[in-house]
Amino acid sequence: MEHYRDLLKTFYKNHKRMPGYSEMCTLFGFASKNAVAKVVQKLVDAGMVERDNQGRLVPLALESEVPLLGYIEAGFPSPAEEMSLDHIAIDDLLLGKKENMYLLRVKGLSMIDAGIHEGDLLLVEKTSTARVGDIVAANLDGEWTVKYLREKKGKRYLEAANEDYDDLWPEQSLEIGGVVRSVIRTYS
Repeated sequence: MEHYRDLLKTFYKNHKRMPGYSEMCTLFGFASKNAVAKVVQKLVDAGMVERDNQGRLVPLALESEVPLLGYIEAGFPSPAEEMSLDHIAIDDLLLGKKENMYLLRVKGLSMIDAGIHEGDLLLVEKTSTARVGDIVAANLDGEWTVKYLREKKGKRYLEAANEDYDDLWPEQSLEIGGVVRSVIRTYS
């Protein structure tokens, strides 16, 4: 069943909808819709998909989705109504390609003005290249840190997002370990 779930997950991720039975015949390599119906029933029984009130397939364990309910003012308060605008797949939003991602927990206050607080988790895409202006996880002269990547007169350096911290210029080496893609903060 895992194989069929993975095929459905890929289709759903690419098309933002579940395939029809004819499409599943092609997707699964089956000649008949009857064979597809049997697999679908097994997926329903396993809790991976369900049927809505019109009999269409709805993903359950295929994606981690959270409803996007609307907008909220960060300035002056306004009346808010709960209205489901869409669903956002958290996996797509945060991960992209999982095999290229890792998490780091923040220690320190040097990136506070970029909205990165001590204790936050950083979702980092593993790469050895970055653009000037990216927030990077970098190895500066043998020590790891997270800062903005900057360049002046052809030389790259690291800049904090806190005026209490000085720019960091490499004495020997500056290696990029990844680019920060998301900040995750929990409140307990």
